[in-house]
Amino acid sequence: MTYAVKEIYLTLQGEGNHTGRAAVFMRFAGCNLWSGLERDRTEAVCQFCDTDFVGVNGPGGGKFKTANALADAVAAHWPATRNSGAKPYVICTGGEPLLQLDTPLIEAFHARGLEVGVETNGTIAAPEGIDWICVSPKADAPLVQTRGNELKLVFPQAQAETHPSRFEHLSFQHFYLQPLDVIGDPAQTASHVASAAAYCLAHPLWRLSTQTHKLIGLP
Repeated sequence: MTYAVKEIYLTLQGEGNHTGRAAVFMRFAGCNLWSGLERDRTEAVCQFCDTDFVGVNGPGGGKFKTANALADAVAAHWPATRNSGAKPYVICTGGEPLLQLDTPLIEAFHARGLEVGVETNGTIAAPEGIDWICVSPKADAPLVQTRGNELKLVFPQAQAETHPSRFEHLSFQHFYLQPLDVIGDPAQTASHVASAAAYCLAHPLWRLSTQTHKLIGLP
């Protein structure tokens, strides 16, 4: 298949269990919960996304005709000191990465020594071989991927089906609440941070995940 990629870049993971870890972010174009176009936002299943995943015109982006070509492009972003003992790590994100991430690409990443992570909305079953699965459920979207390493819930979401208690029985190692960032309204964002922190204090299964990359100015 041809892989459509919005961007590829080296950064530090800003969220969840691997916060602060160097990683190559590989953002696939496209999503199944929103077109990515502002004119469609109010009708989308997911209406609070703050990510540009439309097209293939970002840094390192493009259309890759083979899994090996894309894996080579990703591996080239890892620092030349890759033999220093740090495990090279690629995070496949989007949009919705499981629309495109498949077994040949996972195997191509592994062949180049890359550990493979994915950040998914959980509406599509993950193929075998992914090393770290992070699921971020969205209201009004079916949750198909009900096991993994990390469940990261954007909080709050108005719909009752996304209350944190609905997910506590699922087979994940780590449970995170990530305060909903309201662009242009820092007071509302701060209120969400306080609410998420209070919930974590009252329900210690959950940990707070803030978007540290935004705080320190990383992409």
